[in-house]
Amino acid sequence: MSSVKTSPVGAPPRRSKRRATAARVGDARLAWILIAPSVLGFLVFAAYPAIRGVYLSFTDYRVLSAPEWVGLKNFQELMGDDKFWGSLGVTIQFVILTVALTMIVSIASAVILHRVTSSTLIRSIVILPFLISNVVAAVVWSWMLDRQLGIVNIALEALGNDSIGFLSDRGWVVPTLAVITVWKTAGYTTILVFAGLQTIPPQIYEAGKLDGASEVAMFRRLTLPLLRPILAMVLVLTVIGAFQVFDIVQVSTKGGPANASLVLQMYIYDKAFGQFDFGYASAMSLVLFVMLIVISFAQMRLLRASESDQN
Repeated sequence: MSSVKTSPVGAPPRRSKRRATAARVGDARLAWILIAPSVLGFLVFAAYPAIRGVYLSFTDYRVLSAPEWVGLKNFQELMGDDKFWGSLGVTIQFVILTVALTMIVSIASAVILHRVTSSTLIRSIVILPFLISNVVAAVVWSWMLDRQLGIVNIALEALGNDSIGFLSDRGWVVPTLAVITVWKTAGYTTILVFAGLQTIPPQIYEAGKLDGASEVAMFRRLTLPLLRPILAMVLVLTVIGAFQVFDIVQVSTKGGPANASLVLQMYIYDKAFGQFDFGYASAMSLVLFVMLIVISFAQMRLLRASESDQN
């Protein structure tokens, strides 16, 4: 008698296993085909320029000549470059003002949208400035804030006040640029915070009301702790974006008056495309990159961004 080999009870047939394996291989190939353009774009337009920039930061490179390795010379020159430290100070002042105002405006606007109104029209209006080009926003605000013909100064004079050089006085220029940036970007961060508010269960607020907590108390003890991961992300994005400001400053003031608004990105641009000193500009870019990495990591750790108070 011939024996018949049978598969154990419950074990899938070998043909089914082969089909499943073939299906997984086919899915993997399709996935690689679909993401190949993005991977190629990242390698060509992000990874390679970044690696090339790190290399150039250790060279003396002025476009018309081959890069000459100079080691840490560029970074040593940075230590004694007063213009670099001045632009860094202006940038830090701009970042502090922008981040503080953005967080206040975003949280307040998001809470109002969440607790007061559910109008889709109002939410669309809030995000509208973010959709406008930075250059267009800078041009329009430059016209509006012009000391002679700007509508803002015309209104101030109509109220009996003196005109203000918002973009021409040293004491006003950085705060003014920060306000313009907040107006431009706060809509996006407001929507992020608003999305975070929608993840908070309404039962938490109902329990707070039953305990007699006021709106202010619930905001301080319930809303803010539960929003910590979202607020940490918004804070990091805002800090990075503020450190990278360029086009608004370039269009509005071009770094003036007397370098009062010369942010670090503009100084890097001037060194690279104005003086064609790409090695020195790359060194400053690398310093800025390291600063952003350290600041972002510190923010994420201090705010415990990976933790949530929701159970």
